[in-house]
Amino acid sequence: MKSLIQIQEMYKIYNPGEDEVRALDGVSLEISQGEFVAIIGHSGSGKSTLMNMLGCLDTPTTGRYYLNGKDISQMTDNELSDIRNREIGFIFQGFNLIANLDALGNVELPLIYRGISKRERRQVSREALEMVGLKKRMKHKPAEMSGGQQQRVAVARAIAAKPPIILADEPTGNLDSHSTAEILNILKKLHEAGKTVIMITHDSDIAEQAERIIRIKDGRIEGEHIGRRADSNEEYREDMQHV
Repeated sequence: MKSLIQIQEMYKIYNPGEDEVRALDGVSLEISQGEFVAIIGHSGSGKSTLMNMLGCLDTPTTGRYYLNGKDISQMTDNELSDIRNREIGFIFQGFNLIANLDALGNVELPLIYRGISKRERRQVSREALEMVGLKKRMKHKPAEMSGGQQQRVAVARAIAAKPPIILADEPTGNLDSHSTAEILNILKKLHEAGKTVIMITHDSDIAEQAERIIRIKDGRIEGEHIGRRADSNEEYREDMQHV
């Protein structure tokens, strides 16, 4: 599999000196194009900091981050913003929907900043909402939808522009078991469609739905193993044996 993400000896240090906090402490990591990876850790483990690095939302104190061979760690804020817009679709635990916009308006909003025409963004937003099973809920506002439906709007917003990478931060954290299963099923379908899916979670059962599970503790990669999703993917298992 083609390498998509390479992180080399990454450190993120707050309050350098005697009282410094190493949110990331020499992390090295590689993710291949088309993988479904879960990064698991408890609160304070460094997983959220790592997610911010992977999503180009923050820069490391030291270390390198290569995305498609480009050194992200050396880019300007404007260059990082461009990478986020073109390469990454974000799904957050808190949904982050605009209360006075309906589902269609929420999905369209980020596309406005990308300079996409009104006609095109309306079309791709409708397609994204249909893909997550919300064809009949497009005119509903967040307050008129369940938590699971709101998260599906957030997923539609993340995939509307067809980014190659889906970065999901605790995407099922606020959901009941039925809605959790729905969101995981959507992520699996996105993976089957060729997307690289990176999921941050503290829940081992959720993490096991991925192909590969990476455990982080105290800012360091503690270990990794193959998840349930890899069980039916013999090609993936064979590739992993040579990594």
